[in-house]
Amino acid sequence: MLDGLSMDQLRTFIAAADEGSFSAAGRKLRRAQSVVSHTLANLELQVGLILFDRSGRYPRLTEAGQALLEQARDAANSMDAFKARARMLAGGLEPELAVAVDVMFPIATLTDAVKAFHHQFPATPLRLYVEAMGAVAQPLLDGRCRIAVIGSLPDIPSACASDYLTGVPSVIVAAPGHPLAKAKRALIRAEINKHVQLVLTDRSTLTAGREFGVMSQQVWRLADLGAKHAFLRAGLGWGSMPLHMVEQDLADGRLVRLSLRAHPLLGTAFSMHAIWLKDQPPGPAGRWFVDRLKSE
Repeated sequence: MLDGLSMDQLRTFIAAADEGSFSAAGRKLRRAQSVVSHTLANLELQVGLILFDRSGRYPRLTEAGQALLEQARDAANSMDAFKARARMLAGGLEPELAVAVDVMFPIATLTDAVKAFHHQFPATPLRLYVEAMGAVAQPLLDGRCRIAVIGSLPDIPSACASDYLTGVPSVIVAAPGHPLAKAKRALIRAEINKHVQLVLTDRSTLTAGREFGVMSQQVWRLADLGAKHAFLRAGLGWGSMPLHMVEQDLADGRLVRLSLRAHPLLGTAFSMHAIWLKDQPPGPAGRWFVDRLKSE
């Protein structure tokens, strides 16, 4: 008998309890009072319990009715959420959004966008990969992500469409005790060649055999931007960093900004783009997320 329960019966039960009478419930549901009474009688028959005491002028919930009311509300709310989710998915909403984000992208901006996304799409899980260079684009090309936010990789793969997001300023820095930090002028290549350059390496094979911004003959390659930051502060080398990550270090004197005559464009800015496969554009959630990253 219980398997035959319907959402209509539960909604009628909730309306009668909330409105205080079968006639008021009928008006709310736009049904005749007789239909409401019949629906509730059938519900009581199926659950094997009396839900309303009908002995007075107005029906009152019995103990059993009070005990089952909250479960009825939960079931009705779950069904509403199910129907809303189904409508969104039918309209093209992604069941999950996976995004690869360049480690150079400002974390505060990303965090604000993720918080806003969770509020806007609470039922859509968000999966983030934070990588550098080709390892940002690789999950997109492999089908593990729907969107990638690239910047440290200067090339946009030919299979992808792109949307410009923002520019992220970068600077060349070294610890104040580093020999290059003592120069009060633009440095030439012969000077920087004598010192270790810390560079971010690519975990993918997309940039195999290629170099980006490498100026010194002595290079330490690091796969983690946080490690590079720590090594720079420890005086183990010089290198470029996104300005937002070292701004406080520069203000506090833990790092010093360098100027290179040998490569004036090194340490200027990263252009951040959202990219996706041309034949798999973002759905509503993905498009909203991209626009939010632009608006921050």
